[in-house]
Amino acid sequence: MTDEKPLKQVLLLPVSTPPEISRRPAWRVWRLAWLLLAVFLWGLHINPRTSEGNSRETTESQRSGRRPFGRRAEEAFLSVPNASSAIRASRLFATKPHLAGTPQDLTTAVDFLQILQREFNITPPAVEPIFPAGSSESQHATRSISKAIRPYAWIDTYYPVMNTPLDRNLQILDEDGTLLWEANLVEVSDLTDPDAGQYFDAVPTFHGLSREGDVTGKLVGGNYCTQDDYGKLVEKGVDLSGAIVLCRYGGIFRGLKVKGGQDLGAAGVLIYSDPIDDGTITVENGYLAYPNGPARNPTSVQRGSVQFISVYPGDPTTPGYPSYENSTRTEGANIPLIPSLPISWDNARTLFRTLQSDDPFGGKLVRLVNNVNSTVTPIWNTMGVIPGFIKDEVVVVGNHRDAWVLGATDPSSGTASVNEVIRGLGHLLSKGWRPLRTIVIASWDAEEYGLIGSTEWGEDFADWIDEHVVAYLNLDSSVSGSRFRMSGSPLLAHFIRDTAEEIPHPTDSDRTLWDATQDDGPLFGPARVDHSALNEEALKIREMEVAAADNVGVSPLGSGSDYTVFLQRNGIPSTNGGFGATLHDPVYHYHSVFDSERWQEMYGDPGFFRHIAVAKHLGLQTLRLGSSLALPFNTTHYAYELESYLETVQGIADQASLDVNFKPLKNSIQAVQKASQALEEEKQAALKDLQKIIDDWKKRHQRRRWLARTLKKVACSVKNALGHECLCQHGKPHRRSEAVLQKQDADEDEILVGVLLHKGNEGLLDHDSTGTLHPRRRFPVKRLIRVLKRIRSVNKKSSSFERAFISEDGIKDREWYKHLGVAPGKWLGYGATTFPALTEAITFEKNATLANYEVERLEKLLDKLEKRLKV
Repeated sequence: MTDEKPLKQVLLLPVSTPPEISRRPAWRVWRLAWLLLAVFLWGLHINPRTSEGNSRETTESQRSGRRPFGRRAEEAFLSVPNASSAIRASRLFATKPHLAGTPQDLTTAVDFLQILQREFNITPPAVEPIFPAGSSESQHATRSISKAIRPYAWIDTYYPVMNTPLDRNLQILDEDGTLLWEANLVEVSDLTDPDAGQYFDAVPTFHGLSREGDVTGKLVGGNYCTQDDYGKLVEKGVDLSGAIVLCRYGGIFRGLKVKGGQDLGAAGVLIYSDPIDDGTITVENGYLAYPNGPARNPTSVQRGSVQFISVYPGDPTTPGYPSYENSTRTEGANIPLIPSLPISWDNARTLFRTLQSDDPFGGKLVRLVNNVNSTVTPIWNTMGVIPGFIKDEVVVVGNHRDAWVLGATDPSSGTASVNEVIRGLGHLLSKGWRPLRTIVIASWDAEEYGLIGSTEWGEDFADWIDEHVVAYLNLDSSVSGSRFRMSGSPLLAHFIRDTAEEIPHPTDSDRTLWDATQDDGPLFGPARVDHSALNEEALKIREMEVAAADNVGVSPLGSGSDYTVFLQRNGIPSTNGGFGATLHDPVYHYHSVFDSERWQEMYGDPGFFRHIAVAKHLGLQTLRLGSSLALPFNTTHYAYELESYLETVQGIADQASLDVNFKPLKNSIQAVQKASQALEEEKQAALKDLQKIIDDWKKRHQRRRWLARTLKKVACSVKNALGHECLCQHGKPHRRSEAVLQKQDADEDEILVGVLLHKGNEGLLDHDSTGTLHPRRRFPVKRLIRVLKRIRSVNKKSSSFERAFISEDGIKDREWYKHLGVAPGKWLGYGATTFPALTEAITFEKNATLANYEVERLEKLLDKLEKRLKV
């Protein structure tokens, strides 16, 4: 057929004979074509957006073929977390004991590794990637994160000293040593809660890192055993030498209750959980005790570490350096010298009788026995990596995995939420997404013994963290009650709130997750118990937690979870949060066998709606920190928070009547405020310039594309009208020449591609001969890179804000803590103290000379910061 048509044309239309079609129809076709072209060009002038593939209002069918970036990535991620999956994850981890360092703990580490491998499409290697800390494999796994091109995961094994219980005893004795009473130190349960019933004594009630000992003495009631409580005992003339102090949980970290007694000569410490701190949910108010109701089980016991966490966290025997198997060990300066035991309310009630003169037990002796096995024990951190376009900026997301027993709330509610974050990120990866910055997921071990897994990793890779990590997002327990609470660096306070305001409330579609910061529990007692009947001290402690929040509603970070090494030692802006209990929530049995899957599904979060809200919030934070070109740090908010820190410490100095010159510090803070505002203006200007370059080029590019496409179509129409075949190929991508690619710096080019993708401009990219994405020809690469460098400079300056408070000399008497802006209170542990070295020079040392020295240290740090921030 192809040979016949030309022959026929030759016979009908000899070369010397003009065709009968004549020129008039062709002229009309050309005139019509140019008329159409003019109309289209006029339309393009009125509305430069083309209708094919470039309109913002693309249909779902058009969008389905595109990789998810920007807002579409967030929408795709938020569609993934669901309750069924979170419950499965919770049951995987929380239906068996997994104390740090046990075989069950290793099983959970491997379980988490398999989740990362499955969701991130990582091919499991032939040999499980479990590396001893300090080995070349372990070092390479972390230090290669900034060079990675595809996801990978592994397990690091550290070797801290930890202890496990051998035997314990608690007795009341007569003066001659006759046994009058012996405590049952076991949590009593039955199969109403099947897991608690099965594992009620799998992990005996004891204190992690407690001192071994057998001591006998008079019992002294210490209330919460805060410094104020001990001070009141001293004022009353109570001699604690050789005594056993009975403390109530709450207010401060448990290890500091033991330290307070130790410093005053006590022989031992007992700590119990008092229903007076449970709000309205008590047996006295008509509620049944768990497992038959929401009130406290009277035999429940709060295990926990008695490490002096405000001195330093981590392995007690390797302060400031990682615990490798062959590490040189110290005796440990952050652990007790006297024995202690955690006990139940049932046992505490009996002990209180020894304090009553008219009771048969009145004035009798108490014997405390605590025998433990302290040894070097392996623990396992599971790590996963998603490489980004920007290699030297990394976002770390962490949750600890170990539990005192079952840990359905602490930590497995957090683990279940992180599981949903991993699934959401995996879904994006499967669609061709890649973060702008690298994301690291960490499942820390031995947090319960004293933040050991995260601290050892932080000490091991401090230089790498300082060079690469821009933010750390921590999640411990995601749900133990109904009120949403968040803490974090002031750099991230607005970011925390803004993202929470974009997540729906877990149970009320008309409200946001942030609105849950005002939520209360569902249980108010038979007659809505009056708060005036509640214990004033218990209420005061809860009110202090609320009062700690800044004007945005975000509290500063002290310690008590895995953000500590990142923020307090390495100066990495960090966050932490989740749902906590109120006075009207079912009682959460912290560190007890009753922190079980049944309690969580029946009372903690029926339906797991809060688990999912937390997962969505954490995931949205991860995406934005990982994908926003300009880091969402608010240096100006932080700078003005410093002014409130100063006002607080000035008030303390005035009350102490100390002569401290705060004026130089105030001047330095004001200079930082001014520099922060200028930096914010530069950030906004650079982002505006970036968007203008992209928008201008898009318009020019769209006009070129439209004109080229239209001319090709017109040419084809003309050719068809003239009877000629049209060989034009539409939609064929332009390819940048290899010469152009070689001229362009590879790292800059990759970042540029990442920026365009994450700003929703995939249409401005082409593939080279290797399939690699690059900006299209004629793209204003140099102009764009100049703006990107401005934004990267802003990011570096804003990242330096938190790091600026790191002093190599640290805080007096606890030099491991290097952040002079915020630290765990010396006698708080959990709670934060702002300007800690300065505050403690006033409150504890009562030394004006030392206080003025601390003012000078802060002034020098802030003056350096102000110079770094200058644009």
